[in-house]
Amino acid sequence: MTPNISELIAALPESGDESKATEAAALPAALAKTSLRPIPIGRLSRLTTLGTLQAKIGAAYLFHWLRGWFRNAEANERNLAETHWQTALRLLDSMSYLRGAVMKAGQTLANFPDIAPQQFVDTLQQLHAEAPPMHWSLLSEMVRNELGDDPENVFAEFDKQAFAAASLGQVHRARLKTGEEVAVKIQYPGIARAIQSDFRNFFLFLLPSKLNRDWEYLKDQFNDLRQRLEQETDYELEAANLAKARALFRDADGIAIPRVFPQYSTARVLTMELLDGLHITPFMERGPTQEERNEVARKMMRAWYRMMYSGRMFYADFHPGNFLVLDDGRLGVVDFGFIMMLDDDEWERYRRFDRAQTTGRPEDRVAVVKEWSEIGDNETDRLRVLDEYAQWCWLSRYDGGDFDFGDEADFRLGVDLFMEMIRKRYTRSRPNTPTISRCQFGWRSVFYQLKAKFDIRSIAEEEIKATDWDRSDYA
Repeated sequence: MTPNISELIAALPESGDESKATEAAALPAALAKTSLRPIPIGRLSRLTTLGTLQAKIGAAYLFHWLRGWFRNAEANERNLAETHWQTALRLLDSMSYLRGAVMKAGQTLANFPDIAPQQFVDTLQQLHAEAPPMHWSLLSEMVRNELGDDPENVFAEFDKQAFAAASLGQVHRARLKTGEEVAVKIQYPGIARAIQSDFRNFFLFLLPSKLNRDWEYLKDQFNDLRQRLEQETDYELEAANLAKARALFRDADGIAIPRVFPQYSTARVLTMELLDGLHITPFMERGPTQEERNEVARKMMRAWYRMMYSGRMFYADFHPGNFLVLDDGRLGVVDFGFIMMLDDDEWERYRRFDRAQTTGRPEDRVAVVKEWSEIGDNETDRLRVLDEYAQWCWLSRYDGGDFDFGDEADFRLGVDLFMEMIRKRYTRSRPNTPTISRCQFGWRSVFYQLKAKFDIRSIAEEEIKATDWDRSDYA
C-alpha cells in the first residue's frame, strides 16, 4: 500500500537532540559497513548504484519540501540542515563504496567550503584522508601476490588495520626488519577497471553536449582526465615521481617528501617512509596562530613552485589530505600519483604565460587567454568571462604583498566565474584544462580553510630565480 503524505513525514527523523545523536552514530556505522564490501567493477553495477543514489537524494529533498508545509520558518531551516547532512551521508556512503573516479568527484566537491552546504563539506571532507578503509580480508590475497609472501613475513611488523584511506588505495603502518617505520600504500583490488567503468558511464552523461560546436575540445579534456586518473593506479610511476620530487628539496626548506623503498614496492603496493603529523583539518582544530597558518601555506606554495619550476612537475592533487604538519614544523607532502609532467612544448607554453602572471598587464593576460582557449575576435562575452577568471586566478601572484586568502567574497567570485563558464559552455581550451582548474581550486580552497595571509609573488620569484631563467625583458 502506498503511504500517504502524513505517514511519509512521520517516518522522517526529528531535528531534536535524539535525532542528532542518531546522526552522530549513523556515520561510523555506515562507514564500517562499507569497509566489508568489495568494489563493484562492472559498468552496469556502478551505474545502478549511482542511479539509486540519485533517487535517494531526490527523495530526501522532496521530503524536506513536504515537511515545510507543516513547519514554521525556524523549524524548516533546521530540517533543511538535517536534509543536507543526510544527503551528504548518502553521498559519502555511496562514494566510499564505489571509490575510484566517483570518490575523486566527492573530494573535489569537498574543496568548496561555504559554497556547497556546510553539512556536505563537513561530511565529505572525510574522503580526503579519512575515508573508510577496505577490510583486510578483501586485500590479503592481492598483497601476498604482489610481495611474494604474507606481509607479516616481509616486514618485522605490519598493522592490518589501515590508518588512512582515499579514492584508489589505503595506507598501513609497518616496520622494516632494518628498523625503519614505513607507510605501505595498497591499491584497492580492481580499482583500475572501476575507473575505466566510471569514465565510460560519465561519457554517457556528456553525450547531450555532442551538438555543441566545442564537443571535440570537451571530449579531449575528458580523455586527458581519464588518462591521468588511470596513471594514478601505477604505483611504480608514483615511486619515480616521489624520487624526483624528493631530490628537489633540502633540509633547510622545511619540506618533507617521503623516501621510497623499491624492494618493498610494486605496481600496486608502494612502501614509503612514514611521515607522522596532522592533516589540515586537525591542525586547524588545534587553534594555530595566524603566523603558524601563514607559514604552513608558504611551505605549500614553495613546494608547489619548486616542483613546477625546478622539476617541471605540475602537482595537481592539491587537497588537505595530501599535506601533513609535522611535529618538528616541517610540511609533509604525500601522494604523487596525480602529477602532470611538463614536456618541452608544454614548458615553453608556461614560459610564455609567465609574462601575464608577472606583469599583471591586461594586454598580456588577454593574449594568454586567447591563445589558451582559441578565442576569436568576435567572441566578446567569452573573452570577458575567461579574462575575469584569469584575473581572479593570477591577482594574488602579480599584485604582490600579503594576499588574504580567507576573504569569502573573493573565493566566491572565483567559483561564480567558473560556474558561469560552465553554464555558458565556454569549454573550448586545451585538454589539460580540467586538471589545472582542479589544482587551482584545490590550493585556493586549502588556503581559504587556513585563512592564510601571505605573499605568493615573493615565493614565485625566489623559485624562478633559482633556475637561472632569464626574464629580464619583462620581470
